[in-house]
Amino acid sequence: MLTETCEKLIDGLSAYLDGEVPPELRAEIEDHLATCENCRAVVDTTRKMLLLYHGLPNSGLPAQARERLYKSLDLSEYLKPPEGL
Repeated sequence: MLTETCEKLIDGLSAYLDGEVPPELRAEIEDHLATCENCRAVVDTTRKMLLLYHGLPNSGLPAQARERLYKSLDLSEYLKPPEGL
């Protein structure tokens, strides 16, 4: 069952995991995590997912897919080589 504190934690989860919350809010969140199994599971799962994501190699976008994407977004001018080349 979600409480008001659970919703507050979920709203600020990204900032909490990035260490961007004020110390008072961090303490409040950590107090809540000590007693709320559901929020601990959300925080742990999100933290693990971020670690896995950051460990993936950057595969980049294939050139043809990039060209189709830019054209569909009407960004074709960014596909042109810089002047003077």
